[in-house]
Amino acid sequence: KQWYQRRVAITAGGSAASYVVADSKSDTYNDVDLIFGVNLGHPDSFKRVKEAVGESLLKLLPAHVSKARLRPKMMIDAYVNKMVKVSQSNDCWSLMSLHNKGGCNVELKFVDKMRRQFEFSVDSFQIYLDPLLYYKEHAHMSMSKTFYPTVFGVSLYGDFEEAAGHLKDHLIDTIQPEEIRGGGLLKYARLLSSGYTPLHPSKLARMERYMCSRFFIDFPDIDKQSEVIEKYLVGHCSDSRGAVFCARARYTYLMVLHRIIEQSTVCLMSHERRQTLRFITQAACACLKVANGSNGRSKRAPSGCPPDPRKCNTRLTTNATTPAITHRKSDYKKDFKISPDAAPFVPGQYYPSY
Repeated sequence: KQWYQRRVAITAGGSAASYVVADSKSDTYNDVDLIFGVNLGHPDSFKRVKEAVGESLLKLLPAHVSKARLRPKMMIDAYVNKMVKVSQSNDCWSLMSLHNKGGCNVELKFVDKMRRQFEFSVDSFQIYLDPLLYYKEHAHMSMSKTFYPTVFGVSLYGDFEEAAGHLKDHLIDTIQPEEIRGGGLLKYARLLSSGYTPLHPSKLARMERYMCSRFFIDFPDIDKQSEVIEKYLVGHCSDSRGAVFCARARYTYLMVLHRIIEQSTVCLMSHERRQTLRFITQAACACLKVANGSNGRSKRAPSGCPPDPRKCNTRLTTNATTPAITHRKSDYKKDFKISPDAAPFVPGQYYPSY
């Protein structure tokens, strides 16, 4: 309520906002991202945000639960599985992820300034919830099909209609992928494994090289690479739809990721590249065994080879196919410009033009 009285925007973003914009039963969302625009300039701002989240969780407990001995810090320890704090001159925000056993976590983002708020055009949407919150506070009538508040959405990509068209047609496009932490590589592989196709195939090779280069800059050693890949799999391929379905989805994803790194990585030494590919191969083989109902330990996969079922001594019994995209040598010689018609991204801009 205090945030609203200060006229600070509260928005829904990420895959949940894309799900609403798409209005399609075939699309799904992984998390519910709620973004609060706040002033984090005070030295105690991050501490206050953490306390506010703990107090809110305490109030949301069922009525029959005794709260006499509970404290906000206990609620943070029990329900928050990830906390991120970024405090820089042009990048100042905090993230708190509320864990959900079946996946689909609630992500609370408290943003003062954020250099980059989206990865691809299909996840660049934000829906402003202020009218809905104001209605809940002051309206005396319940919502119906003919009486309801109006919310509006924007696209940080620049052009809402163009981004919505990419979402509808399952197209991949972005602006300056080298600005994205991790290069957007993991999200890009997930889009490909979900049936999305690049909007500009002729620029694909150079874009993938930028993504791989930024990924290995942000995660330079195999420990950090394996950690971020494993966390991404857990967060975006949950077991809520069954272990076999999850294993097959992870296998398809890892195959796509393996192909991208194998063909587009130019910034690593040969042994570092083989090390990363070996980890992905072993992870894919483990997924195959789960998908086929095998409880045995996966055999060590050969280094530098794609996660082929034949080399894991098992077989994936599914009709799922991996998107195959071929590269031409001439693609590497072309100038790299992504979506020249899109509005340029302005670092630190919180309210985009639309």
